Amino acid sequence: MSGGGTETPVVCEAASGGGGGGGGGKKKDSLGTVGSPAHLIIKDLGEIHSRLLDHRPVIQGETRYFVKEFEEKRGLREMRVLENLKNMIHETNEHTLPTCRETMQDNLNQVLQRLQAATDSVCRLQQRERERNKMHNDHLIASEKQHIMQWEDFMKEQHSKQAEVDEEHRTAMERLKEQYAEMERGLAKYPAFGELEP
Repeated sequence: MSGGGTETPVVCEAASGGGGGGGGGKKKDSLGTVGSPAHLIIKDLGEIHSRLLDHRPVIQGETRYFVKEFEEKRGLREMRVLENLKNMIHETNEHTLPTCRETMQDNLNQVLQRLQAATDSVCRLQQRERERNKMHNDHLIASEKQHIMQWEDFMKEQHSKQAEVDEEHRTAMERLKEQYAEMERGLAKYPAFGELEP
């Protein structure tokens, strides 16, 4: 506020000097010179005003600093990263992908051929295994049938032998009975032996 009061008398003097004629022209010239006290005061007031109320130079300086930092540091780094990515993508599209595609096609053809050969081998092995299992099962069935027939023959033979043994036993028993009966009849002829009988 004091700056405004100081500036007012200078303006008033300039206005009154204008009405006085030639003396007023001298004052106007003295105010307009660079080294005059009024000019210095006005300059100081302008600097104070710009520093206290006008923030545009500070904001512009900060903005320029931010833009400079971003463009020089961050911007160039991002540009380098993007350039590297672009080169990498170009290299991948031009060289790596075709090489991988050719290699994959060649290797896939070989793998498919080997896989087909392995599948054929497995099919042959399975067929042989099925035939071997069938032969083994047929052999087991035939052997089981043969064992059943042998067992049946054995049992028939045992029955026939049992019948023969029973018949021989019965015949031997009859012979013994006849022999004992004949011995009893022979002993009955002798009365001394007859008295011994209870």
